[in-house]
Amino acid sequence: MRMRRKKHLEERLAECGDMIIYMDREDRNYQVKDTKDMLDPAALFGREAPLELEIGCGKGQFICELAAREPEKNFLAVEKASNVIVDAAAKAIAAGLTNVRFMRGGAEYLQSYIPEHSVSRIYLNFSCPFPKKSYAAHRLTHHRFLEIYKTLMLPGAEIHQKTDNRGFFEFSLEEFSQNGWKLKNISLDLHASDFEGNIVTEYEKRFSEQGFPIYRLEAFV
Repeated sequence: MRMRRKKHLEERLAECGDMIIYMDREDRNYQVKDTKDMLDPAALFGREAPLELEIGCGKGQFICELAAREPEKNFLAVEKASNVIVDAAAKAIAAGLTNVRFMRGGAEYLQSYIPEHSVSRIYLNFSCPFPKKSYAAHRLTHHRFLEIYKTLMLPGAEIHQKTDNRGFFEFSLEEFSQNGWKLKNISLDLHASDFEGNIVTEYEKRFSEQGFPIYRLEAFV
């Protein structure tokens, strides 16, 4: 179902100013790389600092809390839907956060915006599982995306994934393993584990309250 467009959306997006970066790519070729829109993280944030990336940030609860907890780092949060990213950006502005920016667009175009080997961590929180097999290539842990992430990540960088969908989690484990990634800190029930420092997202709260276990992993090359 297509999300209904919010009233005064364009005005709200304009109010967010430079907090939102817009990806203008429209082609669907995963292999195309165009550096004309490449960001300069140091210029974007006005400082040199470790850069972390969340893909699919929703309304921004996770990334805003993380940015507040770790002010010594810079954060980029990617989201496709304007209706959603405007809420995330507004939340960051209201909290006075200066170390987070948002990017509207799809993960398949990240190589045209984020410099190679500049990201120290990637977060994939409750990505759409695309349960039909015919849509597997759209899953954010499909090997097409994993190859993109490799080009963005610094040596030793990690991907942290959380999901409530067991089928998607098993798919992710297989994709990481078959494509040369190593795995650690795998949890089949995060909230029943001894993991510390977890930031609960909007979806995570909803699913856990309904009794669904939360699956989590960390992956690195």
